[in-house]
Amino acid sequence: MGTNPGDEAENAASARPAAADKPVNQAGHQPGKRAAVRNKKGGTETAPASVPEENSTPPDSYRESAADSLSPANEHPQPENNTVMEVHHHPQLEHKPRPFKEYLLEGFMIFIAVMMGFIAENIREAIDNNEQVHQLTSQLAQDLKADSRNLDTIYDQESQILKSNDSLFAIAQKPLAKIDTRKLQELAIASHSLWLFHPSGGAIGALKNQLHLKRFSNSKIIGFIARYETHIEMVRTVQDITLQYQRSYLDPFLRLHFTPANLFTDFNHGQPTAQMRDLAQNDLTQLAADMSLVRINTYELLLDNRRLKTDAVKLLQYVQAKYGAD
Repeated sequence: MGTNPGDEAENAASARPAAADKPVNQAGHQPGKRAAVRNKKGGTETAPASVPEENSTPPDSYRESAADSLSPANEHPQPENNTVMEVHHHPQLEHKPRPFKEYLLEGFMIFIAVMMGFIAENIREAIDNNEQVHQLTSQLAQDLKADSRNLDTIYDQESQILKSNDSLFAIAQKPLAKIDTRKLQELAIASHSLWLFHPSGGAIGALKNQLHLKRFSNSKIIGFIARYETHIEMVRTVQDITLQYQRSYLDPFLRLHFTPANLFTDFNHGQPTAQMRDLAQNDLTQLAADMSLVRINTYELLLDNRRLKTDAVKLLQYVQAKYGAD
């Protein structure tokens, strides 16, 4: 059916505004408007890229967005919620010079504070030292009193032993026929005794460790203690010799001439019989010679005992007078 040329012109005019109303993409081309190009070799048709129409201008909104994308500020895009950091600058304070008197007063106050602390520390240390000295000297006084009582007791007992030594020495020089064998056994057991002295050295040991204290450094207590300890060593030496004499001289006589029953009775404070074993005159003579050495050693014990007691009394008096020890 044929068409009227006038109708075709009217249809073309009505179709042109409709194409203008289609949206324009970012490249300024109308979508879907492509030219069909026939492939010469294959005879197929392909859809080439859109060809912009002549006289097509991009809208104003596109120009603005393109301009913004090309601006230097958008080279590094920033996040939408940027955090604004505030920088607080310290104010510049003006320091006015102070008068020299204020510096002098401040230094003087610091000096006074240091001196007061030093004085307070010295006072506290002096109080602690005085308390420690008082405790040590009081304990030393108690130990010396105990040593003095102990020495007096030992002296009385050693005096009785010396009398037994003298009596045994005298009876051993008599003829065997005139000897009271029961008395001989009693004197031999009495001479076999020994009273050991054990000093109370706790306070002296503690005090010697604290001699650096000022109240001890300039006193005579060191000399008194040294003399006292020297005589203690002398007493111990004589005691050791006494024990050696008993093992060497008295023990063999008891073992060889006492009956077992009498030996047991004598050491348990009983009454022995007059019977003795294998006792000859030569045995009595040897006993007399041995007892002369035992007697000398017992007498030395008594002398050292009195020297030690004198040292204890002098040291006690000095401690009481110097430190007010009880």
